[in-house]
Amino acid sequence: MMRERAALAANAEDADLWRWFSRLVEERRVRWCCSARGWLVSVDNRHVATAQSFDDAMRDAMERVTARSN
Repeated sequence: MMRERAALAANAEDADLWRWFSRLVEERRVRWCCSARGWLVSVDNRHVATAQSFDDAMRDAMERVTARSN
């Protein structure tokens, strides 16, 4: 039962992340590139995250951007 709840929570987090990402892509507000330092993510022309994996960089970016807007 715990594993099932954890899987459902992870799926919901992933869905939120990728809805956020796709909305920003459609609005042309997000940019990303892979560099020697890892994945760099900018939103609204402001650097918001750097991480070794694309997924981690996007999760960090979403967390920082949504925290900034609240």
